[in-house]
Amino acid sequence: MADFKSNLLANFAGLGLPTLLQLALVPVYIRLMGIESYGLIGFYAMLLTMMQVLDLGLGTTMNREMARYSTQSDMGEEARDFVRTLELVYWPLGIIAGGIVVAMAPLIATRWINPGTLPVPVVKTAIVIMGGLAAAQFPITLYQGGLLGLQRQVLLNSVRIVGAVIGNGGAALILWLVSPTITAFLWWQLAVSSIQAVVLAVCLRRSLPPADRTPRFSSALLRNVRRFAVGMSGITVSSLILSQVDKVILSKMLSLEMFGYYSLAVVVGNGLLILVTPVFNTVFPRFTFLAATGDENGLRKLYHLGSQLMAVVIVPAALVVSMFAYELVFLWTGSPETAAHVSPIVRIIVIGTALNGMMHLPNALQLAHGWTRIGLSINTLLIVTLVPVIVVLTSRYGATGGATAWVILNGVSMMIGVPLTHRRLLKGAARRWYLTDLMLPTAGALLIVVSGRALVAEPMIPLIAVGTISLLSILAMATAAMAAPQTRAWVLDQTRLVLGRIRG
Repeated sequence: MADFKSNLLANFAGLGLPTLLQLALVPVYIRLMGIESYGLIGFYAMLLTMMQVLDLGLGTTMNREMARYSTQSDMGEEARDFVRTLELVYWPLGIIAGGIVVAMAPLIATRWINPGTLPVPVVKTAIVIMGGLAAAQFPITLYQGGLLGLQRQVLLNSVRIVGAVIGNGGAALILWLVSPTITAFLWWQLAVSSIQAVVLAVCLRRSLPPADRTPRFSSALLRNVRRFAVGMSGITVSSLILSQVDKVILSKMLSLEMFGYYSLAVVVGNGLLILVTPVFNTVFPRFTFLAATGDENGLRKLYHLGSQLMAVVIVPAALVVSMFAYELVFLWTGSPETAAHVSPIVRIIVIGTALNGMMHLPNALQLAHGWTRIGLSINTLLIVTLVPVIVVLTSRYGATGGATAWVILNGVSMMIGVPLTHRRLLKGAARRWYLTDLMLPTAGALLIVVSGRALVAEPMIPLIAVGTISLLSILAMATAAMAAPQTRAWVLDQTRLVLGRIRG
């Protein structure tokens, strides 16, 4: 539990601090570059997500296999061979991914993006730089997966935080002091990402178990993980289709200005990942370890604790953001116009992201057992049945339709995925997951947030808004934690421990 707590705190810091820094600097970026240039940043985020199809499931495979190797102290040579093998596959994939973007830059700039007042040559140059940036970003996923699997999460997140400060803070200085252009922003990100990839590679090599010989490529190791990697690749492709179809349609339908507003709403909605990803990154390697050692009782206990913890951290946050969307966006950007455009989308999209976050641990349980078929089957079913609905909603209702489609998609995924998971793994856990892990903390948080929204007068001055939203967030999270039995017991144990140290 000591390692679990330290890894959890490191993951929260490693994702939370960079994300908060990025969110704080977004208004600066928009003020210096303009909303149309920020729309290109949103386009790049979508592009980078879509290019994960070339990952072939190797990032998650690296995470899982490093966790498995960590259960055996005499596997140093094989672990190092595995890293070298995936490196020699992954780096060329990154170069190919970047090359595709560079080759398609003229077509994207003239036939896809609606640049508004931005000159087409500027858009084309920006997309070419995005290709190089994608190639530099690609191997970072591999090295992060390895460090997560080895549970070197404090080291990994230290690198993340330093990289975020240099990348985001340096970009703001470049825009302010050198050139307030999208190309200057992207060139800086390319330099920082390239250095970060090298640093993470060195960190992973130094974290591996010792070996008596130089690591080498092994096709046999690739064959051993081929089935899992192929399944993960299918899940990645299908998940990308489901998560990005609205953005693809809207990037074509909307002007770059309006797509910039939608991108802002997505940034706010994805802000919940500050809370989701640290829990997943902490729990998934431990799931894999427990599954590999056959400790089902320990796995069941950690699964429900992790699921309740996930609900406690994301449900109150999602409810607060949804109920106070206008106030939060206005506090963030300082622009009533931006808040008016973005807040209706945020109110919807953040609920879909919360549902998506709750499915992370059932998915982690599947992957820890090497079971990729269920995730791929569910995604395939959703593509066949719901993508046409997403296309219609997005085409007819624009940004609001895209956000609504995101909620429907994740709601259906939850209703199907959890029962199917527990028909095979941790049998009988589905009822407890719905009622105890999800509904109890949700009911507690909902009571606080709805009551608070009803009692608060509008409009609020900024200082009152910050205080009110902060207080409601703390109360909602505390109530959710007390409503869920395992998190309640954990919180009380930690409180007694702290009080005992103070008295001692």
